[in-house]
Amino acid sequence: MKQLKRGKLALATLLLGVIVGSAHGQDLTGRLKKIKETGLITLGVRDSSIPFSYLTENQAYIGYAVDLCLKAATAVQRELGLSKLDIKMLPVTAVTRIPLIANGTIDLNCDSATNNEERQKVVTFAPTIFVTSSRIMAKKSSSYRKLDDLKGKVVVASSGTSNIKQLATLNGERKLGITILTARDHAEAFLMFETDRAQAIINDDIILASLAATSKSPGDYVLSSEALSVEPLGIIEPLNDPAFKKVVDAAISNVYRSGEINRIYAKWFQAPIPPKGVNLNIPMSAEFNAVVAKPTDSPIAAEYALTGK
Repeated sequence: MKQLKRGKLALATLLLGVIVGSAHGQDLTGRLKKIKETGLITLGVRDSSIPFSYLTENQAYIGYAVDLCLKAATAVQRELGLSKLDIKMLPVTAVTRIPLIANGTIDLNCDSATNNEERQKVVTFAPTIFVTSSRIMAKKSSSYRKLDDLKGKVVVASSGTSNIKQLATLNGERKLGITILTARDHAEAFLMFETDRAQAIINDDIILASLAATSKSPGDYVLSSEALSVEPLGIIEPLNDPAFKKVVDAAISNVYRSGEINRIYAKWFQAPIPPKGVNLNIPMSAEFNAVVAKPTDSPIAAEYALTGK
């Protein structure tokens, strides 16, 4: 009888091992299968999206979104039972990041991407990592304080951003006759604005504040009080890959639930950061606090109820 019980126990243990083994490899699909087979996860990163994702002088990619992506990568490694997971950081732009997610070149995109309904037709997003708004920035020495002040003027925006499409729409609706210049990335856009090739620049207010703070003359610039839109920002994930999304989303939610997000946020928004040791001194907003309390990947801007519009 004891031998029979031991035999049943051994069989049960074997079956449990088969089930666990299946969860860790045999039935994997999508990105989890690819990452398991290659031992590699590829993260899309940016050169100048301070403080979310940017390149330092020693050629290392760092930032708030990068830190959160690394948390997700660790969760993927744990889920797959890998003793080692190589992480490749591949530079992308606002134009290339979504196609590179869609075609499998990168597994996660780690920057300040706006989560909206149009983009969710081709990619999806992890829980929102920041809530911002789209605004214009002008020089304090000018008279430009809101979009309508720029009638007939030149405004620059980064290619591939939601801001440039929004500007084009408002330009037409309000019949402003604004000339819209496009730049390859945020750094180039700010340089064009800084050197007077454009009278204003449009972007997410957190990006504009960061660009100004790390510029040669931080006190020369002013953000518009007019918010043109609410922008939930998030890590981009591949579409139609629920198993991979589940692991990544759980990792981000766990960072929020554990309170670790407070340390990570303070590191990038309330402490000196490379390359110049500038402290952006931006406290966590009530809107993002609400996301931390109840993580969401919603692309519906109205659900974020930004204050101070």
